[in-house]
Amino acid sequence: MSRPAAFVAITYAFAVVMMGTTMPTPVYSLYQAEFGFSVLVVTVIYAAYAIGVLTALLAFGRWSDSLGRRPMLLAGIAFGVVSALVFVFAGSLTELLIGRVLSGLSAGIFVGTATVTLVEMVPDKWRAHAPAIATAANIGGLGLGPLVAGLLVQYLPQPLHLTFVVDIALLLVAAVAVVLAPETVRVAAGARPHMQRLSIPAPIRGTFLRAVIGGFAGFAVLGLFTAVSPGFMSGVLGIDDHAVSGTVVFLMFASSAAAQIVLRGLGTSFALRAGCVVLVAGVAALCASLLLASLPLLIVSAVVCGIGQGITFSKGMAAVTAELPADRRAEVTSTFFVVLYIAISVPVIGAGEAANAWGLVTAGVVFSVAVAVLAAIAFVLLQIESRTSRQEPNESDIA
Repeated sequence: MSRPAAFVAITYAFAVVMMGTTMPTPVYSLYQAEFGFSVLVVTVIYAAYAIGVLTALLAFGRWSDSLGRRPMLLAGIAFGVVSALVFVFAGSLTELLIGRVLSGLSAGIFVGTATVTLVEMVPDKWRAHAPAIATAANIGGLGLGPLVAGLLVQYLPQPLHLTFVVDIALLLVAAVAVVLAPETVRVAAGARPHMQRLSIPAPIRGTFLRAVIGGFAGFAVLGLFTAVSPGFMSGVLGIDDHAVSGTVVFLMFASSAAAQIVLRGLGTSFALRAGCVVLVAGVAALCASLLLASLPLLIVSAVVCGIGQGITFSKGMAAVTAELPADRRAEVTSTFFVVLYIAISVPVIGAGEAANAWGLVTAGVVFSVAVAVLAAIAFVLLQIESRTSRQEPNESDIA
């Protein structure tokens, strides 16, 4: 396979694998009706995905350096296929949880390996666009999952099964694409994989804290939309159209991807503060949509929250890695992702428990206020840091 063709093939595989991890989103409300699950159980099923991602990041995060990119990409696809098979035949909560954990393993293995592979494989004429293409494949794939699955569930038969059969077919094509693509790593004889350790060097702990608080808020909202919004639309808005619920989730991911690509030239400090403000505005719109039972406001909140999440994530990562030597980036980046995937799972389970006790609307409002407070704290810390950094040169000049 030529280099441009291989780059396109890996981009396709990246998008399809990530797409498979979010395809269950429109199906959650069907599981709720089929098995009598509460909102809490649905959020636990969703959050099981994060366990798989975190396990893969820590256990397999650097294996592709030792074993090669292609074997790890195929392993990620294999976990995705097995996950989809589990969903096809799932008849209990345990099986659904297993399917989600396997899906998380697929994503956790693939996201780091595929990103590096695209950077290594990109043709020279596309090199400047490689980060944007990787972002589009990753976040765009995550957004396409609910959109495609929503259409399949709404308009075609066998809604609990067809989505995952389609996922398997797309993944098998991705496996062929990976097999045909060249290996980009020369594996040394006797090389052994090792666990990824976590650490935050003392000089960047302040930067890490400021960046991760905003990122935590953004990922918490991302988790809420992905896990709970279909149930909110059917239970509160009375909208049982799965294509519509999938489209709302897609809009959030699409907005996140667009923000990361279009706004990548913004200064990191300014962008982080702006991202926090946008997040506060987004959750305010979410809160209003819950109280007014308004679909248009829910759509607005999805777009605005997506923009805020995309900015706080991408610029937070940039702020953290900019101050690091190359040999420390992997461990600090992994630490950053661990916090973010805790954010995408644990708060959502809390929201599910609150929904059981107080109802979806009250739980959603409380969740929105908590996220707004987090984003506001991040903004204040970033503002203080910005003023301090501006004053330091002046003080040295006076001295």
